[in-house]
Amino acid sequence: MKILAVSDTVAGQLTASAIPQRFQDVDLVLSCGDLPLDYMEYLVCRVGRGTLFYVNGNHVQKNVLLADGSRKSEPEGCINLHRRVVNYHGLLVGGLEGSMVYNKGEHQYSEMQMALYARWMAPALALNRLRYGRGVDIMISHAAPKGIHDQPDRCHQGFGAFLGMMRRYHPLYWLHGHIHIYRQDAVRVTRYLDTTVMNVYEYQLIEIDDALLAARAKRR
Repeated sequence: MKILAVSDTVAGQLTASAIPQRFQDVDLVLSCGDLPLDYMEYLVCRVGRGTLFYVNGNHVQKNVLLADGSRKSEPEGCINLHRRVVNYHGLLVGGLEGSMVYNKGEHQYSEMQMALYARWMAPALALNRLRYGRGVDIMISHAAPKGIHDQPDRCHQGFGAFLGMMRRYHPLYWLHGHIHIYRQDAVRVTRYLDTTVMNVYEYQLIEIDDALLAARAKRR
């Protein structure tokens, strides 16, 4: 399965009149937040096979005016994964939205609130272990895990609750955005126990073999 993960900024390569070959066989799109609604709608139509899962970032478009005079605040044809885990053709994907609280805006949470949201997901993850031999394969979030790719200012601090979820459920990937990358030598990928933590600012491509998922089920 080939996955396109996006976050924070529109990728010019994905909006070109001719989409590059490497994006034409994408099976699934995952959005880690802070993207325009029309961009996500565009991706779900032109890239992948008509499925885009997303979580909101700390900057969310609200009441977007449409040509017919109506308004919308969610991308059409896309599925919000906040506090949920789904099975997409054998791939288990979960999500947690938002950032650390810094000015009491929407989609901002304290460490305690995020820990409660992680506990909220525990029954579904435990049921997945019984059904599929593992809780989750990919977690998507806007914020980074604490101490991994995050920054010291309040807005960009990561959540310790994410570390706890990785210790307990061992996802293959934890994908996040929120931390903008401006230098080529910036660290995008870090290994934490059994999990690859990846900053998908702009975009990243990931491929997962079905055999790997089967091996995870047997191992767990």
